[in-house]
Amino acid sequence: MTKLKLTVLSLSALLTASCAFAPGGHIDQNSSLFESNDSEFSEADLSKLVNTHTISPMLLAELNAMQAAKPQLNEELSQARDSYDYRIGKGDILNVTVYNHPELTIPAGSMRSAQESGNWVHSDGTIFYPYIGKVEVAGKRVSEVREIIATRLAKYIEKPQVDVTVAGFRSQRVYITGEVKQPGVLPVTNVPMTLIEAVSASGGLTPEADWTTVTLTRNGQERAFNLRELYQQGNTDQNILLQPNDVLHVARNDQNKVFVLGEVRQPKSYMMGRSGMTLAEALADAGGWFEATANAEGVFVIRAADPATGRVAEVYQLNAKNATALVLAEQFQLQQRDIVYVTAAPVARWNRVISQLLPSITGLYSLGRFSDDISNN
Repeated sequence: MTKLKLTVLSLSALLTASCAFAPGGHIDQNSSLFESNDSEFSEADLSKLVNTHTISPMLLAELNAMQAAKPQLNEELSQARDSYDYRIGKGDILNVTVYNHPELTIPAGSMRSAQESGNWVHSDGTIFYPYIGKVEVAGKRVSEVREIIATRLAKYIEKPQVDVTVAGFRSQRVYITGEVKQPGVLPVTNVPMTLIEAVSASGGLTPEADWTTVTLTRNGQERAFNLRELYQQGNTDQNILLQPNDVLHVARNDQNKVFVLGEVRQPKSYMMGRSGMTLAEALADAGGWFEATANAEGVFVIRAADPATGRVAEVYQLNAKNATALVLAEQFQLQQRDIVYVTAAPVARWNRVISQLLPSITGLYSLGRFSDDISNN
């Protein structure tokens, strides 16, 4: 009987210890989300580390108002278009026409293109033209070159009528890299080219493109653009006139994902589509939660806070015990790298403890019976 008593005492101690922990996902809604032995968190005021929100119609209205971008005219872009004038560079091909003087105009024929018959801008930034010799053209507008040639030809021709055009744009270019169908080099021409036009000229975005992260590098400075706001919301502030040597990079969507964890059927990371992802879509992609083990009152969205706020995270809680709350989940837009966590119900945690201890309990029970048999004998 002494061994049996020891067996019962061991079982009691084991079950008592099991109350201190429970396998499976769980966030205790009545305790600190950052309960830790580390004094940095245990002594800190939780309200200073985490912002907590309940997903409600009022919260959704507030978030939508913050995220909505009103379509507006980009006056800076309009002014840049209006004042745009191509400047000639080294390597360009110019066509110079002097009306009523065919001897000064090299015509393009069936065997020769306009570029082949034009005047090449040499490495010193000049062209050579009959009668007047070298003409400095690099860095000048077509209208300025036309005026220079007409003025100098006036010494030899009475009131010359001169026209100058660029037959070959070879001196200036922009670079398109990343997730576009035809990455490469685009020439800068006398037609102004915007960011969205450069993406279109490169064949558009690939399925792997993250159109919320388009980076423009200019003179060593980087600037980020969001094509979703431009395409879907008409925010023309996300468009800009490109300049020579600009580098436009469209990132992959590897980082454009959310994580669904806890009491769901398929806990893993999920890629967000170009139209984004709602909380309801994330839960549906994960196969929904386990009805028997999940706590529908504890559906959390954990989002990294803006470092400027000094906080660790923004935590949003959805009480989905009422099925109508899923309407709110459909309207709640997730952001890149959000963590969706469905916590476990207390009963489910207890059942898991029992299931893990059952082999030990069975072994101890068999040991007790064996001890009784020996004592009786």
